[in-house]
Amino acid sequence: METKIDYIDEQTVLDYIPRNATLHSLAEFFSACSDATRNKIICALCISEMCVSDLSRILGINQTTCSHQLRLLRAADIVTQRRDGKIIYYSLKNRKIENVLLAGVDFLDL
Repeated sequence: METKIDYIDEQTVLDYIPRNATLHSLAEFFSACSDATRNKIICALCISEMCVSDLSRILGINQTTCSHQLRLLRAADIVTQRRDGKIIYYSLKNRKIENVLLAGVDFLDL
């Protein structure tokens, strides 16, 4: 099919689009961030690392739900954990996630 717009440089557009692997990873990242509970957990972890019991108490969610959401965030490489005796502490793997959330709030003009 022939393009009717002559002023668009096709190669510029194609060069701008990330590789398929990057697009796939980006889709997985946004999927992991597509749940309000997970976003609450991420916001809480922007302040400090926490264990499941602290997160569930502060956020008002049960521990099972909190653990499940943390597992999904870990699988998406957003959250990491460290063990101190019997307690597992969760923290953000990369602090840049805070900027992503703030950009989302700014985009939504909230």
